[in-house]
Amino acid sequence: MRRTALIALILSLMTVPLLAQAPQSSTKATVPLPHVAALSPAAEQAMASVDPEKIRAHVKFLASDLLEGRGTGARGGDIAAEYIATQFALYGLQPAGDHGGYLQKVAMLGIATQDDSTFALVPDKGEPMNLRNRVDVVAMDETTKTVDDLDAPIVWMGYGIDAPEFNWNDYKDVDVKGKVLLMMVNQPPSDDPKFFGGGKALTYYGRWTYKYEQAARMGAAGVMLIHKTDMASYGWNVVRNSWSGERAYLRDDPAPKLKVAAWIQLDVAAKLAAACGMNLDEIMAAAQKPGFKAVQLPAKLKLHIVSTVRPFESSNVIAKREGSDPKLKAGGVIYSAHYDHLGIVPGMAGDNIYNGAQDNATGVGILLEIARAFAEAPQSPRRSVYFASVTAEEQGLRGSQYLGLHPPVPAKEISLDLNYDDVPPLGMPEQVNVSGAERTTFYPTVERTAKEFGLAIVPDSQPGAGHYFRSDHFSFARVGVPAFAINEGDKYQGHDAEWGKQQARDYVAKHYHQPSDEYYPEMDFRGDAVMAQFGIALGWQAANQPATVGWQPGDEFAKKRLAASN
Repeated sequence: MRRTALIALILSLMTVPLLAQAPQSSTKATVPLPHVAALSPAAEQAMASVDPEKIRAHVKFLASDLLEGRGTGARGGDIAAEYIATQFALYGLQPAGDHGGYLQKVAMLGIATQDDSTFALVPDKGEPMNLRNRVDVVAMDETTKTVDDLDAPIVWMGYGIDAPEFNWNDYKDVDVKGKVLLMMVNQPPSDDPKFFGGGKALTYYGRWTYKYEQAARMGAAGVMLIHKTDMASYGWNVVRNSWSGERAYLRDDPAPKLKVAAWIQLDVAAKLAAACGMNLDEIMAAAQKPGFKAVQLPAKLKLHIVSTVRPFESSNVIAKREGSDPKLKAGGVIYSAHYDHLGIVPGMAGDNIYNGAQDNATGVGILLEIARAFAEAPQSPRRSVYFASVTAEEQGLRGSQYLGLHPPVPAKEISLDLNYDDVPPLGMPEQVNVSGAERTTFYPTVERTAKEFGLAIVPDSQPGAGHYFRSDHFSFARVGVPAFAINEGDKYQGHDAEWGKQQARDYVAKHYHQPSDEYYPEMDFRGDAVMAQFGIALGWQAANQPATVGWQPGDEFAKKRLAASN
């Protein structure tokens, strides 16, 4: 028997006792069912069937040590994919992956920086500054060379942004080819609505992924991002934990790559600036103002980087409930959630299994419960409904990037993607966050449905964190598909909003991308169930609309939608 078939058989045998272990409860008794006027009896039945304890059971299994943190390309990640595929099969959903199966294979390369790599900042005057791997710097050679050397000038690039629509170009009048660019994460702050969108909301220009991508396009040899907690929205421990193990890349990605993609500690950057006769606070402040000019520093980065490079395959897991309309069923609505986490990170003392219970076993548990509810509904909506649990989100949205480029139906036929990522199991929510929904023509439906649920729509309480660009819905948006995530706000029954904000702050500080993100019996999954019901209500309505959802006129992704339709 083939290995995958054997795993699937074992998991199917495990499923019944696993679910039986969870306390069975009446959803109607624990999660009130709202009446949504636009929904059919079949849709209401699907919503009513959502059970928070079934979500709990999935989270408990996916976050167990048995799955070893669900690392991309690792044994635990593969078991998670097989588990999800087995659930889809048990629900009776149709496979929508490769070759009539549930799995969509994603060819990847794993790159891991080895401990015998060396890094040094070498000012023209003064002593070299040797950097400790994982302590002062984390770095990756994206070129797939196993051994690489670099001795390159350093250019202070400010934010490293070229945004013509905001009249901002840090690359103007500077030659960066073959050089290493020192830059900040985030973007220039402003309250001007015409300047990077105004307010505190981060655009994609502020994300570290953009900065690496743009530098590589401009021919730079490398990038050193300065880590500052308030700008990155997470501590150095998150950077260290996320980058200390193997990083995965799409094997056939034609985009240019950097010899060194790195983060350095704030105090390291300050020492480098001082060695170059500059004050880091002053040059960072100057870089926030229009008219900033990049400058080559009297210093070089010298490194010897040793990497292991491993080709492997991971899998997205995709299923569908076929639509009821003979014509519209050719298109669809997609629900998405990533199943991967960081796996086992070597070199860490104590518990080094990164279980990823909240991030993102919760999202997968919700996705599976939505899939079960749709599968058991007596009638499907007019369009087909797809369920995609993707790999390698923690590696830079690689799995959803591949899915966006290789969707089960053409991107122009996908009406909407609804994504779930990191949904706190904290009890009954009184608010919902749907950041990005306002960019779509579907937003009036979202507003009406939230009101019928008794949920107040609230903006992201951490707009500077750039959450819209940090999860898998962004991969769909990049190919033109209207997409956003569904999550709880800060206000929960029995608590004020400050309590919810404090829970979020504590999670980021103590558990995000750390081994302590584990399952606990005290977790309250009623809120996750409400988010599942809300998602069913939205997805069902989108699937029944005669026309596909669009972007608001002038939105940055509208051009992609138009191009996909031509």
